[in-house]
Amino acid sequence: MVKEIERAGIPVVHMCTVVPISLTVGANRIVPTIAIPHPLGNPELDAKEEFNLRKKLVEKALKALETEVQEQTVFED
Repeated sequence: MVKEIERAGIPVVHMCTVVPISLTVGANRIVPTIAIPHPLGNPELDAKEEFNLRKKLVEKALKALETEVQEQTVFED
C-alpha cells in the first residue's frame, strides 16, 4: 500500500520495528521505532520521558516526510 500511495504523489513515512520487512515491501522513507509490542513508546518510562521519546520519533518522521528521496532510505539518528 505504501508504494501505491507514493505513486499517487503523496509522500509516506513507514514507521516500523523491523526495517528489513519495510525494505522488502518497498517503503521509500523508513523510520525505525522502539519494539514490536510498543512501536511508538516504552511503558517502562515515566510519562515525561515517554512523551519525549514519542515526540522525537514523530519529529524524525516529519523530517523524513519533507526529505526528497530517490531510493529507499532509512532515517536513523
